Amino acid sequence: MINLDITFVIQLVNFLVLMLLLNQFLYKPVRKVLAQRTAEISGAKEKSAAVDAEVQEKMAEYEARLRAIRSSAADERGALKKEAVAQETAILEKAKDEATEKVSAIKARVAKEAEDARQLLKDSAQTLSAEICEKVLGRSL
Repeated sequence: MINLDITFVIQLVNFLVLMLLLNQFLYKPVRKVLAQRTAEISGAKEKSAAVDAEVQEKMAEYEARLRAIRSSAADERGALKKEAVAQETAILEKAKDEATEKVSAIKARVAKEAEDARQLLKDSAQTLSAEICEKVLGRSL
């Protein structure tokens, strides 16, 4: 059986002192470090969630701005394309008008030169025919 003598009391006091010392120097610092670590982890998780939410928000803003810029660029590209087509049409029309004018001027010049050549040939033909007649007849007309 168990004898309850002074050694039991000494062992009980020794156990209680050991528990107080271990609690003071081991368990409390370990619990404090664990509590700090838990608090840091919770803070880091909250900060990570906040940063993730901020990144998602910034990405949404970026994508919205990118869509707006692409839409604006497409509109501007369409406007520039229409303007280019209009300028092309104007340039082609101007070139066509200039070509028509040049062709008309060339035709008029050719017609004038042809008429001058006909007149010259007519005059030359009359002179030549008079000379031929004089030579054939042997007398002047």
